[in-house]
Amino acid sequence: NRHGHSQYLTIDVYAQMSRLNTANAALKGATALALMLLCVTARTPYVGLFLTVAMLIVVVGVGGLHLHTYIHMLALPLSFLLISGLALLITVSPEASGVLAFPIFGRWLCVTAADQTRAALVMARALGAVSCLYMLSLSTPLSELIAVLRQLHCPAILVELMYLIYRYVFVLLNMYHTMRDAAKSRLGFIDYRKSVRTTGNLYSNLLARSYRQANRNFDAMESRCFETEIRFLERKNPVLRAHAGAALLLIGTAAGMAFWIR
Repeated sequence: NRHGHSQYLTIDVYAQMSRLNTANAALKGATALALMLLCVTARTPYVGLFLTVAMLIVVVGVGGLHLHTYIHMLALPLSFLLISGLALLITVSPEASGVLAFPIFGRWLCVTAADQTRAALVMARALGAVSCLYMLSLSTPLSELIAVLRQLHCPAILVELMYLIYRYVFVLLNMYHTMRDAAKSRLGFIDYRKSVRTTGNLYSNLLARSYRQANRNFDAMESRCFETEIRFLERKNPVLRAHAGAALLLIGTAAGMAFWIR
């Protein structure tokens, strides 16, 4: 499977393989949205930390994703959050203050207790919200999420564009791999100069071929009496009591922590 080699596209592959794939997509989306709202509005970092651990258990323990894969996928947003946390943790001051202070160019880089509290809260909120999004994306294929948007009466043109873009990501990626393999077989990447030239030719040809493919597909749609709306097959997953109970338990626990812990 070609698209399994790209980290950004394997998210949908993992969602197809997840044991939570059969759970109702609308329930998972509503649960993730409610948990994210509770996380970003909480005044304590414990809510974000709780959701981070809870989503790890859901995705890895219940969904069946390997722990190493989940941590590897979470590493990129986590590294960004750590860098952002350092920016929130340090304050430039004309004089030394706080629990830590470092002189630099006649100023002081200070770390105060208030800065520590603020950085911990912001990082916990962000990490908890990202974990909720990962739970949704690693357990629900994109096609089912788009189907939920259709059920919510999202404009039909937007839903159709989402389906077509989702499909053509894989089509264009397959074109790209085919042309790249052909270029490699002709020693197109043998040195830096040739690599730059080959890359430019590759992407220009990809753009031209994508336009031709789009025209061919539109002609095929018109030949099949396409008029105003594209209909896609959608799988119906019922809401099970166990899934609804688990969602309510998570939301209730997070809400209790958000409102009772300060």
